[in-house]
Amino acid sequence: MSAGELLGIEPLELKFPFELRKQISCSLQLSNQSDDHIAFKVKTTNPKKYCVRPNNGIVLPRSTCDVVVTMQAQKEAPPDMQCKDKFLVQSGIVDPGTLAKDITPEMFSRESGNKVDEVKLRVIYISPPQPPSPVHEGSDEGSSPRASISDNGNVTASELCVQPRADVSHQEKPTEATLLISSLTEEKNKAVQQNNKFREELDLLKRQTSKQHGGSFSFMFVMFVALLGVLVGYLVKS
Repeated sequence: MSAGELLGIEPLELKFPFELRKQISCSLQLSNQSDDHIAFKVKTTNPKKYCVRPNNGIVLPRSTCDVVVTMQAQKEAPPDMQCKDKFLVQSGIVDPGTLAKDITPEMFSRESGNKVDEVKLRVIYISPPQPPSPVHEGSDEGSSPRASISDNGNVTASELCVQPRADVSHQEKPTEATLLISSLTEEKNKAVQQNNKFREELDLLKRQTSKQHGGSFSFMFVMFVALLGVLVGYLVKS
């Protein structure tokens, strides 16, 4: 605590944790260690920017008085966070029974012959404290992820490992089916081709026989043709 002859003042620097668009307050404590009644008045070089409550008053003997200084919300920060604002605390001895409403500017004028004291205070902007970075539990670097069986149906680590294998085997089944279908289709095509070949040979045989027998067919030839048709139909269905 310091520093005037009449009043002790703490602190001598008004420190504001500066934040844009936010009102910020700090407090002063005025201490009277004498047996006199001391009047005080707080002035600033930028009265539109600050609100002081109370800005004047009486500090009784062996007592203290708290003063709150509030900085109005600012729209922009000063260059390099440097503030040129100043405060001045004036104090003077007054008669017992003097009230705050009785304080006049003449009480702090040395020309009137009163014992007057003046203390200048600086304004300092400080950065607001930063919240600590959150630390995630169980996030040790290099550790493998762990999973446990629980009643809520969470997937375990072993299930996570097996699942890709199940997907692979599931993908293999359509491949086998595709190969089987392709093989059957190829056999069917061969059978159709064979059937067409038999039909061509049959037509040729019919024409030759018709020429040899004058348009009539023997019973054995009819049976041969019937058996050949059954054989071809079986091959096509297969």
